[in-house]
Amino acid sequence: MLFRCLNFRVQLCKVFSASSLVRSSSTMPFKYPFARRDESIKDVYNGVEVSDPYRYLEDPDSDETKEFVDAQNAVTTPYINSCPYKELINKRITDLWNYPKYSYPFQRGGRYYQLRNSGLQNQSVIYVQNTLHDEAQVFLDPNTLSEDGTVSLSGSEFSKNGKTLAYGLSKSGSDWLEIKFRNADTGDDYPDILKKVKYSPITWTHDNIGFFYGAYLNQQGKTDGSETNQSENQKLYYHRLGTDQADDILVVEFDNPQIRIGAHVSDCGRYLILTPVIGCKNNLVYVCDLQEVTEIKTLLKKKEIVTEFKADYEYITNSGSRCIFRTNKDAPNYRLVVIDLNNPNEENWETLVPEHPKDVLDWANPINNNCLVICYLQDVKNTLSLHKLENGEKILDFPVELGTITGMSGERDHTEMFYGFCSFLTPSIIFRVDFTQSEIKPEIFHETKVGDFNPAMYESKQVFYNSKDGTKIPMFIVHRKNLEYDGSKPALLYGYGGFNINVQPSFAISRLVFINSFDGIFALANIRGGGEYGENWHNAGRFENKQNVFDDFQYAAQYLIKNKYTSSNKLTIQGGSNGGLLVAACINQTPELFGAAICQVGVLDMLRYHKFTIGYAWTSDYGCSDNDEQFKYLYKYSPLHNIKEPSNKGQYPATLLLTADHDDRVVPLHSLKFIAELHYKIGQLPQQKNPLMIRIETRAGHGAGKPTSKVIEELTDIFCFIQKSLNLKFYE
Repeated sequence: MLFRCLNFRVQLCKVFSASSLVRSSSTMPFKYPFARRDESIKDVYNGVEVSDPYRYLEDPDSDETKEFVDAQNAVTTPYINSCPYKELINKRITDLWNYPKYSYPFQRGGRYYQLRNSGLQNQSVIYVQNTLHDEAQVFLDPNTLSEDGTVSLSGSEFSKNGKTLAYGLSKSGSDWLEIKFRNADTGDDYPDILKKVKYSPITWTHDNIGFFYGAYLNQQGKTDGSETNQSENQKLYYHRLGTDQADDILVVEFDNPQIRIGAHVSDCGRYLILTPVIGCKNNLVYVCDLQEVTEIKTLLKKKEIVTEFKADYEYITNSGSRCIFRTNKDAPNYRLVVIDLNNPNEENWETLVPEHPKDVLDWANPINNNCLVICYLQDVKNTLSLHKLENGEKILDFPVELGTITGMSGERDHTEMFYGFCSFLTPSIIFRVDFTQSEIKPEIFHETKVGDFNPAMYESKQVFYNSKDGTKIPMFIVHRKNLEYDGSKPALLYGYGGFNINVQPSFAISRLVFINSFDGIFALANIRGGGEYGENWHNAGRFENKQNVFDDFQYAAQYLIKNKYTSSNKLTIQGGSNGGLLVAACINQTPELFGAAICQVGVLDMLRYHKFTIGYAWTSDYGCSDNDEQFKYLYKYSPLHNIKEPSNKGQYPATLLLTADHDDRVVPLHSLKFIAELHYKIGQLPQQKNPLMIRIETRAGHGAGKPTSKVIEELTDIFCFIQKSLNLKFYE
């Protein structure tokens, strides 16, 4: 694919009847709008009766839910706005954010394209130039598509000849897309518009007249991102450029309604490689021979290659019928295998690049006709190497500093490539490699500078600490140089821990703001459940092992406190999505360990998450409450169901939940139910002096595509909440 890789509603609180909202006593520090409880709603799991008194908050369109949202924002907004440094924090974020940003260029149809942002543009713009030395011109500017910047690019692909760009547009952060088409020669759009597209590949046939995409054309009801119903029965369609969507051809479907269909037209153009998946790991492999079809008019014939959901398979390239796949089949750290489509039995597979005993094979990409670029993950830092396509033999290692390769551009038949690099203290460096030169070496194509930011003033290091069971966990720590370790500094600890996702070093303005404004420390814990050390690391945080993830994070906090980086009353934890689950579970289990918690778009109801939008796909990591054995451990840590009064009359840390009305990934009901239960069980305790609040944003989704203006406002509110709640000193 071409791009692999807060402003919110503030309304006065309405007048509520006693049956809908009851405010807390005037003797309490905060007057929370307590939600009506319906004690009659109960479910039975494995013989255990579980109450769900806020079930009605699952309906985003009900008047009662809307009133609850408005009432919560009416409490949170004044608290955040009362931070005496809000304008200064906002200005500091805005000033630092205002620097030019560039993606690595990519070549299509004899032209170069690049994403650029002048600094504070809500969305990045695609520029085009005929050569790398020409002045770039605007090709596609999504900022012109909405006044508030809430329409964003999401997924796109040029036709093989580079004449047409198919591009997806997301509105208000929703996963739903509309696909449009732009003529690369004229810059004009074709009239074609494809709707009800979601979780879709975009892959062109090599005749340049059509492409394949995935859609839910039979989806009923709303499809704008504010709905909560599941998206099922995705089908793969073929669209011929210049025709109406109603004439698109259904080419692939499966019986299982939860299957999402990955698809990729092979580099040679002959095969359509299908990689259907149910959850978030382990896929099948089918192939359709397009050479056997004179014209696509009906369902394509699928040939079975991999028929069991036991491993991951990612198509890399092919030479004739011999296809290279990246897989963790019998290789937890991944390897490259060759599968002959004419003889696909597993006993005939050939290992092209074997599994490394320690490093994880992160990705591979063909280049220069007969080469492969391979990126490894080595102790959470990337390495990059060039290999022979025919036998996998290493040719050379590219020099890479301690940090992250953010991706690369280059097709198999290209003789040049670009790749990006960043680290905690390196905003972005784009390298170019010219394979026509006698010596293959990267040269800096563009290096990003951020205002007066001087990396020499900061220190970034990696430490390893013991978790509860003795497992060594890596953690990055970033702060100003010559820091005194006396436990007096505020710290921000971030974690994720799930879905085989690597959380690697990256440059972020928000961390600089925290470090500079509060003389703070940033820490990133690479806890189990992620993919930092391959499938074994992932499995150590899945299913019944999920408690390892929470233990790892809590022991990261203990390490920071024990080694006097910070103290518990000045330690903030932060995480989003699966990381939001992490934060919420940890404040339930060890509330005394943290001063503040930022829980963003969290998965918080572990008994019902699978019933909404794409939630059923996460059962591959979490399990499902419909399974008796899995219910036991889900119920044991589910944040919504484990809120309880801290021991020794302690209190919960200052807690801010964040969600958005168009988040159709982790629907807002998780956060709404959790804050309602938190107010009911904790908000009324006399010892609870710390605020327990929620920020509900409008015209925003799970996070992707959020306009710069909303990102800056959200960060401002988060830092204002932390500053005010922990009474942090602000350094101008």
